[in-house]
Amino acid sequence: MKKFILIAGPCVIEDKKSTLEIASYLKEVTSKYPLNFIFKASFDKANRTSLKSYRGPGLKKGIKILEEVKKKFSVSILSDVHCRYQVREVKDVLDVIQIPAFLSRQTDLILEVAKTKKTVNVKKAQFMSPYDIKYVIEKITSVGNNKIFLTERGSCFGYNNLVVDFRSLLIMKKFEYPVIFDATHSLQRPSAKKGVSGGDRKFVLPMSLAAVACGCDGLFLEVHPHPQRALSDRYTSFPLNRIDDLIKKVLEVRRIIDEK
Repeated sequence: MKKFILIAGPCVIEDKKSTLEIASYLKEVTSKYPLNFIFKASFDKANRTSLKSYRGPGLKKGIKILEEVKKKFSVSILSDVHCRYQVREVKDVLDVIQIPAFLSRQTDLILEVAKTKKTVNVKKAQFMSPYDIKYVIEKITSVGNNKIFLTERGSCFGYNNLVVDFRSLLIMKKFEYPVIFDATHSLQRPSAKKGVSGGDRKFVLPMSLAAVACGCDGLFLEVHPHPQRALSDRYTSFPLNRIDDLIKKVLEVRRIIDEK
């Protein structure tokens, strides 16, 4: 049985100190379990609703912080890119390069990332059918890259709301690449809080368990030691001190499913 994948970390790099502290805590907790742990954090949230919202430290400073996390804790690193030029700047540090949901149809960006031969994590767009993810896969594999994660992060449900159709996990698994469930972004209320996204973190655990019961290969979680003070996604970030309990419950459900 392949190890369960856990992609976790803060939504965005707020500062070097807090990023290292979160990475240290996650490394300590995840080392107790049979997990493929990947630390995640964005260096630039280029898709914030409002110009006033915090975006991050930027490419040069941010990638240096992520490189320090990688070396200090010996963990794999994931971050997202929004422009083609960013790919060459991050490819030597990142183990997994993420295509943001809003950009998951941008062929030139997808090809640029795929050419690095790093694992490509594709966030399925909120407006995209799970069946149509096959066309994204074709773009990536066209340059000889078969290292792909497919991530479900909810679907638009009218304005300022998302819902999760768990059938999409089963549909995407048919493409035979690891399917990840984004348990925090799926609970967003996009732009619902006067220029920032709202959401409800109380559903993170039950939605995670439901996704694992559907057979997903991993979870994507944004965590923070003080979610209410997070500079991005404060309404959906999961409390860092609850991650251990979540992992225990998730792996227990997976064990039961695998025994059936």
